[in-house]
This record gives sequence, structure tokens and C-alpha cells, in this order.
Amino acid sequence: MRTTSLSMALAFSLCLACVGNAAEKPNIVMIFVDDWAWYGTPVRMDDDMPNSQMPILSMPNLEKMARDGMKFRNAYAGAPQCSPSRVCLQTGRSAPRNGFTVFMTPPKGDAIFDTKKEYAQFPVIPCTSDATIDKDAVTIPEALKPLGYVSAHFGKWHMRGNPADEGYAVHDGDTSNTAGNGLVPGDPKLMFSVTKRSIEFIETQAKAGKPFYLQISHYAMHEGRDCLPETREKYAKHPTLQAYYKTQTKKLSLKNDPATWLGMGEDLDGRIGAILDKLQKLGIRDNTYVIVTADNGYRHSFFPGLEQPLHAAKWWAWQGGLRVPMIVTGPGIQGSSVCHNNVVNYDFLPTFVEWAGGDPRKLKDIDGVSLAGIMRGGESEPKFRDRFLYFHYPHYRTSMPHSAIVSGNMKVMHFYEAPDVPMLFDLNDEREVKNIALQSPEVHQKLHGEMMRYFKEVGARIPKLNPNYNPAAYEKSDQYEVIKRWGPFKGERSLDADEKK
Repeated sequence: MRTTSLSMALAFSLCLACVGNAAEKPNIVMIFVDDWAWYGTPVRMDDDMPNSQMPILSMPNLEKMARDGMKFRNAYAGAPQCSPSRVCLQTGRSAPRNGFTVFMTPPKGDAIFDTKKEYAQFPVIPCTSDATIDKDAVTIPEALKPLGYVSAHFGKWHMRGNPADEGYAVHDGDTSNTAGNGLVPGDPKLMFSVTKRSIEFIETQAKAGKPFYLQISHYAMHEGRDCLPETREKYAKHPTLQAYYKTQTKKLSLKNDPATWLGMGEDLDGRIGAILDKLQKLGIRDNTYVIVTADNGYRHSFFPGLEQPLHAAKWWAWQGGLRVPMIVTGPGIQGSSVCHNNVVNYDFLPTFVEWAGGDPRKLKDIDGVSLAGIMRGGESEPKFRDRFLYFHYPHYRTSMPHSAIVSGNMKVMHFYEAPDVPMLFDLNDEREVKNIALQSPEVHQKLHGEMMRYFKEVGARIPKLNPNYNPAAYEKSDQYEVIKRWGPFKGERSLDADEKK
């Protein structure tokens, strides 16, 4: 447990008088995509940045959503890995508060221990992680049930435990990446079957006249990539990809074939469209919020000619691992609108509660804030624009233990292997090229101090220097090259480090 609180009933004492007429309450559909870069859609996330969108990819339904609703330029995942980010979404709590900071196996009791022998000689001792959602946490379904909602979850869960224990009335069980990695003819990444079950749930709730929360957690766009053969063939014939194929000396795997990735994106868009069409046919589209976003950022090593706009990748709290696409449509949201404020996925829980007619201020021990007012077109206050977002990845696994704090345009990165290397970035430099900590020591000290104060307040686990550190063993490890390439630095770094495979 990361936070001691009162019982759930007391900690979340929303007035049932707020429930009102169920027919007046909006439905909420969360379409949660796996491993999706901020620039991984055809929607330009920044109108002035051509490389903030994915060339060639066709997703007309998502593009229509952007025209009908609001896109969020500065949307953050809760963590740079899928499972911790999913826990942030469900609980409204940051990863350092909820303690679920990585997914590894096997679990031991309520915590995960990293048992890799090679880490025993690495510079710092990585932390343990919670293995499940805290029992005292109020999840999205638990928060919405007193307000008259029925909740369902289909697709990738990957947080261990039973979704029913977190308030989901209908679900696929404790699913992980494994379920979506099999090659199923006619059902790539289980997109079609997951969507079919989702539509059946929508029809059932619409017939009953009850408001619902539906989370569709797609296995796309995760590795184990797959798409319909005809969709892949469409992209394989594209001149850009034809030219790329001619440069390849070895047969491409599904993982490294851009036509398969692009086809997967288009097939996913078709499933998004199927949900939107069903809502429209049932006459409930205008009273339904639909969110499309992702669990963590990503970096592509295969896409031809793409200058990627953000630094690093999944597993890292650099912008490339944290920033995700986010588009929302629904009642009161103006079409073609853009939010430039920093938002994070643990903001969704209080937002949903406000949409449902509850009071998000009564949610206890959370870090998120409601975005409902901003989505209605309200002006954000300086307190919101400059609020602190906390990210914590105290582990080795394709990266090194590190943490980050973001406030407005400023960001501090802290690497536990190099605690004496201060790191501060102005995020107007989106690629995090210049470390300006020495030029702005007061800003660095303020943000770093706030981050460590917060970690202490919420009981975050902090890595410690390893008395058994063996430099020679560390340098021989498989992880050493990428760790050093994307680890701490003074002054300026080379952009070549991002594009190197």
C-alpha cells in the first residue's frame, strides 16, 4: 500500500442525490491504445509541426473525431510503461503514489522483485513494485457506480487481479499481452472480437436506458503486429514503402514491416468507426463522451524518412516515452478545438466523476484534476497550467532508474546513477537537447526539491547506490549501450543518439 486511507465507502462519499435521471447522464467510452507514439496518428498534434503526425497512415474516423472534438497537444501517459500507466488511469493516482511502477514477473505477495542476477552489480539497487492495484484505491467503475453507471472492460487488462474486483460488471478477465499476440485470421490483434463484445455491451445498456462506462483496451498497436492482409497490401504498394523495401537486405519481420504497422493502424481506425457508428444508430452519440488515447509513448526504428520529434522511447520518462495522442469528443466539446495545457491520464477519473454529476473534490488521495471545465471551453488558471506532474521509474529494464517532474514548460529529469548531474529542460525544446540546469539553478532546485518532497509524502520507493557495483560487469551487460545513450548528460546531447538503431 502506498497510502493509508479510510474505508472506500467513507473515502468516496458522493451524494446519491446527485444521481438524478439516468437518461440525462452521459455515457463514457475510453478507447485505450497500446504503445502509440504522440506523432503516431494522421492527426497533426501540433498544427505547426509537420512531423507531429504519421505520414501515409489513413485513419479517417480519428481525423473526424479531431474535427468534431478537442485534441490535446500536451497529453502525458501516467508512466512510460503500459501496466503502471493503466493503474494511473484506473485510480487517478500517479505511479509514485500508487506504487505500481513496473510490470515484471513473478510476483511475490503484493510486490514484484526484480530478480535478474546482472542487476546485482549495477550502479544502483532497483526498487520493488506493487503487483496489483491498491485495495484502498477507488477505481473508475467504483467511483461511477454510486452515480448510476454500469462499467465494462474489454481487451488488455495487464494489471493482475480480476477486473470484477475493481468494479467492472462485464470484462475479459486478467488479460495480458499474450492474448493479443497470437495471429488470428480475420481478427488481427483481436480488434474485431473486442469491438464486437463492446458493441453488445453498448446495445444492452442502451436498451436498459442506463448510463455506462466502457473501456476498450486494444492490443494494437503493441508488438506482435498484425493486420488484415488486404490492408497490409494497400500500404505495401505505396511508393515510399516500395523504395524502403528495396534498401532491405533481409526479409522483414512483422515487427519491422512498416506496411503491417500502418495496416494495423487503419484496421484499428475501422474499429473506432464501428463504435462511433453504433452510438449514432442507437441515438446516443450526442450524449456520449468518446476518448482515444494511449498507455505510453513510443519510438519507431523502422519507419522510412520519419524525423521523430521527441526524445527516446517507451521505458523512459523522456518526452518520447511519456507523450501520447489524445482526442475527446462529446457533449459541450467544441469541434476542432485544441488544449495546450499539460494533462495526464490520471486526470480522467475526476473528469469522469464530474461528467457523471458527482463532485471530484470528494475523491481522496488522488493526483488528477477534472478536465471537464477545460473541455467545455473554460480558461485554465495559472495554478493548473503550472501544476506538477510526477513520473517515477526506479527500475532497470531497457532503461535505468530515474524520475521526472513537469511544470508548465519546465522539466527536471533525475537519474539515480548520477545524482550529482542536475538536469533541467525547457520543453519548448521538445527533443530535450539542451540541459539548462547550470544556467537556471534556481528553477532546477525548486522543481527537484518539489519532486523529492512529493516522493517522501506519498512513500515512493527510491533506489539506493549499490555497494557491490562492478563497472566491468555493468559495461558488459546487454542494456549498457542504450542506457548510456539515453542516460544523463551535461550541456548538449547529439540528435544522432535518437536515430541510431
